[in-house]
Amino acid sequence: MSLMSKLSATILLSSLSLFGATNAEVTSFLQKQIGGNKNVSDLKITVSSRAAVKDLKGWDSVIVNLTARVKQGKTERDIEQQMIYFVHGDYITKELNNVKTGRALSTTVSPKFKAEFYTKENLVYGNANAKHKVAIFSDPLCPFCRKFVPESINYMKKYPNDFAVYYYHFPLPALHPAAIALTKAAIAAEQKGLKGKILDMYKVEINARETDEKKIVAAFNKTVGTSLTVADIHTPAVEKQFKHDKSVASKVMVQGTPTMFFDGEKDGSKNKFKEVKVK
Repeated sequence: MSLMSKLSATILLSSLSLFGATNAEVTSFLQKQIGGNKNVSDLKITVSSRAAVKDLKGWDSVIVNLTARVKQGKTERDIEQQMIYFVHGDYITKELNNVKTGRALSTTVSPKFKAEFYTKENLVYGNANAKHKVAIFSDPLCPFCRKFVPESINYMKKYPNDFAVYYYHFPLPALHPAAIALTKAAIAAEQKGLKGKILDMYKVEINARETDEKKIVAAFNKTVGTSLTVADIHTPAVEKQFKHDKSVASKVMVQGTPTMFFDGEKDGSKNKFKEVKVK
């Protein structure tokens, strides 16, 4: 949990009511509560989207953009993030959970996937003007991704007029440190014109905890048939694409893998593409 999430969660546990939960009043409430922390300055909060919560009458999910300068010990840093709140009448809370399933409602909420995020660099299969756009965020060393992502992409790539498949590298370094160098190797290969190497990346056998970039790149080369060097995975172009994918993930609040968006909406089932009647 981020620092601002911790601050806001604590505040809302002690004060869950406000008068009239319009967008302006929500931001005013949060501005006063979070801004009241002496370690927070230059705080700006805006509502980026609001929608009714499905199957929960009277509740809205509200996504807010937050920027601030936060003091931690003797240092200060600027932060920018999005957070989800739930509003009902005069009440606001950071989280709602289903007592029967244990599922946090926040996992079902996501910003819209904007048209500007569909870049030619991220298009790996299909035609850009295909009937449906599918965005996939994945870590190549995520155990579930290793099987699910290649199978899904291999299915969709057979129907280029039905699916435009956009791929975004989202390694999880806390779980799989080796995924950082592995994804950068894949980006380097893509930039050399080897688009199909996205799927080969999932076949690379390497210890997920490996941190030696030479070993990781060597494993990639052996599997994919490339001859990349460590220097190749740290070029400005590779770093730019890596940061771009990470930025898009942050803007649409991706937290785990695999995460999929189908025609601009987060697909919690990850199976909407299977419902399409392909030609």
